[in-house]
Amino acid sequence: MFRNQIVSDKELIESYLTGDESCLEILVRRYKKLVFASIFKIVKDKQIADDLFQDTFIKVINLLKLGKYKEQGKFANWVLQIAHNIIMDFYNTSKKNPSYGSNTNFDIFEVAGNPNIEEKLITEQIHNDIKTLIKTLPEKQKEVIYFRHYEGMTYKEIALRMNININTAIARMRYALIKMRKIVDENKITLTK
Repeated sequence: MFRNQIVSDKELIESYLTGDESCLEILVRRYKKLVFASIFKIVKDKQIADDLFQDTFIKVINLLKLGKYKEQGKFANWVLQIAHNIIMDFYNTSKKNPSYGSNTNFDIFEVAGNPNIEEKLITEQIHNDIKTLIKTLPEKQKEVIYFRHYEGMTYKEIALRMNININTAIARMRYALIKMRKIVDENKITLTK
């Protein structure tokens, strides 16, 4: 729609909200380097930065669709604030004290950590327990988990591989983790060393 034109963020957002998906792509491309660089500067890990970048724009999409963006300042500042909040959530939940409750940001695969020799047997048991949990999931959720955590693919790569949109891939991962957490809670399974 806006080929070879300089279009404001506001116009892109309005067009996106009326159904022009390509406008979101323009916004993401416009701010990709800025947002990724700001995330990477803090986390200093490309894989984590990629994940948090994707989480940031998923949150941006959801907030835009809910009408939560107000033209009070620059769109870039709003996105950077969301990225900052997601980074803080990541550190507060994933790094300091993993929990198995209703926290949807918790990544069940981080509990295995980096084992030393003394922890090898415990780590193997945790991995086996996680594999058993994965077997309880619907096939499509298993595939997303496999691609994400065992193949190291991004949500975008998973979406392309499975011929689905990125939001579907993310939703399948979310539902899989929620189901696995529920089984962990109900059965009082311990996934820590």
